[in-house]
Amino acid sequence: MQPKKTEKKQSGVRFDNHHVRLHKGESQRKDGKYMYRWTDKFGKRQTVYAATLDDLRQLEEQILVDQHDGIKATAKTLTVNDVYELWLQLKRGIKDSTLKNYTYMYEMFVMPTFGKKRITQVKKSDVRRFYNQLVDDKVLSISTVDCIHNVLHQVFQIAVEDDMIRNNPVDNTLRELKQAHGFESEKRKALTVEQERIFLDYLRKTPRYQHWYPVFYVMANTGLRVGEITGLRWCDVDLESGMISVNHTLVYYNHRDEKGCYFSINTPKTKAGQREIPMTEGVKAAFLQEKRYQEDNGIKCASHIDGYSDFIFVNRFGEVQHQGTLNKALQRIMRDCNGDILENAQEGTDPVLLPHFSCHVLRHTFATRLCESGLNVKVIQSCLGHADVTTTLDIYVTVTNDLKKQEIKTFETYLEAGIRQVVNV
Repeated sequence: MQPKKTEKKQSGVRFDNHHVRLHKGESQRKDGKYMYRWTDKFGKRQTVYAATLDDLRQLEEQILVDQHDGIKATAKTLTVNDVYELWLQLKRGIKDSTLKNYTYMYEMFVMPTFGKKRITQVKKSDVRRFYNQLVDDKVLSISTVDCIHNVLHQVFQIAVEDDMIRNNPVDNTLRELKQAHGFESEKRKALTVEQERIFLDYLRKTPRYQHWYPVFYVMANTGLRVGEITGLRWCDVDLESGMISVNHTLVYYNHRDEKGCYFSINTPKTKAGQREIPMTEGVKAAFLQEKRYQEDNGIKCASHIDGYSDFIFVNRFGEVQHQGTLNKALQRIMRDCNGDILENAQEGTDPVLLPHFSCHVLRHTFATRLCESGLNVKVIQSCLGHADVTTTLDIYVTVTNDLKKQEIKTFETYLEAGIRQVVNV
């Protein structure tokens, strides 16, 4: 038996086996499936297939829209992983440590699953679902998902800019995740003057925590980032001239390449991060206290990292301090300090307690004290190593607004007292 013809010709017009007229570029195969062929703007022949003629024509309509918008037909076969490889080739202008972090996060959590999806088929709902799975099934923190989100957004943005897709489906998906899981992005709050005094006094007067006083005092009074303070060497500190030279930072890599866990020296976070910071007499005294403590206890720096040695803040074994160790120490100090305050508080009083905070809050606290003092914004920017003055201004505006609120409250109290005086008369 001869196979049934899928197309019939009548006066130069073609029909399918249901005698439906076929348009230019359309045809029907022997197996009954439909096919549409066209030439893209680069002169390359393209083909799509469909089970029915209606489905085929829906595809044709989309192709026409894509052609009008300049969307590449070849993108339909590309996966998210394919575009990620393109992103890796093109990515420039970020620190090596940041790129290593990005690639580790992507290749660990995205590449095996979500990365296999076709780039043109990914919808916002797919991204949301993927993020939810990372939080619920993989038990990842929001900060980790945020890192993954940064990479994915950049990958899809390349696809947008290269005419593979119209819109970036990753836009605003992390914000929705935070809302769905009850995470609020709060601004990092500095310690108040009273809280800072309580914290430093407790370190200075409590024997079991006195050895932590120098490093935390220096952080609170220089604004050094945690990687800058842990990487600081004695040759970077000129006690005579009273200047600290910030020219590198200490980075810890946690199983993110073939070397496993290790420390490395890197350049400061930004070009502006290379800076000279004047130190107060209190900071000088803290450095000298650290030197005496190490001499009294026979502690010598044993760390040699990328040609750097003679680090200031080391543990009892002479090894550089891990940033996580500093934050864990802070948690113990806060716990015990608040415990002592509550134990010694008089009945009926409302004692000031230390809030939960990290090492970076000490940097923010320093910035806040500078702003409260009325120091010039450009000087503050230079001391903090901010690449963009808007970062400094954001802190400055927040602080000045808080000060204005306090002054208005004082004014309000004054007015109320005056009104009461008039009424009593």
